[in-house]
Parts: sequence; structure tokens; C-alpha cells
Amino acid sequence: MTVRKNQAQLTATEKRRFVDALLELKRNGQYDTFVTTHNAFIMSDTDNGDRVGHRSPSFLPWHRRYLIEFERQLQAVDPAVALPYWDWRTDRTAGSSLWAADFLGGTGRARDGQVMDGPFSLASGGWPLTVGVDGRGFLRRSLGAGGRQLPTRAEVDSVLAMSTYDAPPWNSASDGFRNHLEGWRGANLHNRVHVWVGGQMGTGVSPNDPVFWLHHAFIDKLWAEWQARHPGSSYLPAAGTPNVVDLHDTMRPWNDVTPADMLDHTRHYTYDTVA
Repeated sequence: MTVRKNQAQLTATEKRRFVDALLELKRNGQYDTFVTTHNAFIMSDTDNGDRVGHRSPSFLPWHRRYLIEFERQLQAVDPAVALPYWDWRTDRTAGSSLWAADFLGGTGRARDGQVMDGPFSLASGGWPLTVGVDGRGFLRRSLGAGGRQLPTRAEVDSVLAMSTYDAPPWNSASDGFRNHLEGWRGANLHNRVHVWVGGQMGTGVSPNDPVFWLHHAFIDKLWAEWQARHPGSSYLPAAGTPNVVDLHDTMRPWNDVTPADMLDHTRHYTYDTVA
């Protein structure tokens, strides 16, 4: 069984194997297909139209399946690799271990945001960006620029305390756990982290930055914690809702998975801890 660990607890060998698997997926072209898929959905998901991956109840099960697919590709390269997660409640600064040169590399330079160190820098030669929002072919970040702050433990706890999964109008205006976690309401959790990292993480091609996977693994872990805290609450809406994915509806781009299929993550992987 795959066990996803806090990145701060990874050994040097585990970090190296994760990075090497990422680099191989980039080299063989599979990585960029995931970037393309994410960008296509974030561009097409709208509050008033069909929405699947974002601004909708299926944000969490869609990304759960998306991460599972990516993790499987990593494990096809190296079966020992699992997606780590970044607990940004604790690792809150540009000096945190995940930004070290032996792992993800650090923030970008002031002039153009270009990441200058680590295995995903332009100088490394192994991480050319071919799916982008502009012509710049290098990874960019601006960690914490403008005095931005990552969400706090208290803010996360307040969202985890919400007992209703989602509510009408089932978009970025909705109340409930999903939308507060996604970040369109309240403490702005998930979206705020994307903005804090900056660069490509602030765009539809956010998976170009490998930290995307660590961030979303933590979002998924928070959903697992919410499920454990609220066993009587489940995915909503159940049926008959225009423009969104109901509990037993198929989620594009896959033809074999519904939100109901994604409710039990332990069929696929576990976390080192679930509060």
C-alpha cells in the first residue's frame, strides 16, 4: 500500500527518488500531458456553465483521481515513490526544507521570477517548460512576495469544522467545506497557497511547478481528515443538478470514475497520519 508522507520527514534517498521520477516523466513527455489536462479544465470550468475540476463540488474527487493517475505514472518509473505532501501550516517560509536545492529549489530571482537552483531550474537542463501561458520556458516562483502569508492552523481548523460538504449554487459562491477549502470563500486556503508560491503556480499551468503535487496532496489529506471528522456528512449534490458532477455522475476526462468512487482514499493509498 502506498503511504504518502510529510515532505519534511522524507529521507535524502526518498527525496532523490521522487525528483528522479519527476525528471523521467518530464523527459518521456508524460509530465506535460498532466499540465495540459489541468490547464484545459481550469480554463473551461466556469461558475455559470459546465464545471468539473474547479469551482464545483467535484474539485476534491477530481483532483484525488488526478493525483492517483500521476502517482501511478511515478510508480511506473520507480515503484518505491509516493507523492509527499506539504503541510504549509507548519512549513510556512521560503526557508522551509522543501525549497532546498536538493529538493524543489527555491524562490525566483527578482528580475523575472526564474528559479535559479535545484533540479527544476533552467540551469539544470532537465525541466524545460513547453506548456505555458507565455513564451518563457523556465520555472518561475515568487515565494511570499508582497508580504503574502500562508494559511494558519486556526484557519484550517475552522474550515475542517464545517459539517456540510457543499451547497447551492454549487460554484465559487457556495458556502460549505469544499468551497472554503478550495479558496473562493472565507480563509481562502487552496487558492491562497497557489498565489503565495507565484509564478506558474498562479496560472492554469500550475502543475509545471512540482510543488503543485505536494500542495494538492495536502489538500487531499485535509479532505480525508474532514471525512474522518464528519462521518455522517458526504459528497453533495446527490442527483439531478445542472452543470455539476453529482455523486454518481462520471467525471471527465475519465470514463470510469464518479465522485462516489473517490470517497474512500484508503483503497489506493494512505497518509502517514490522519488527524
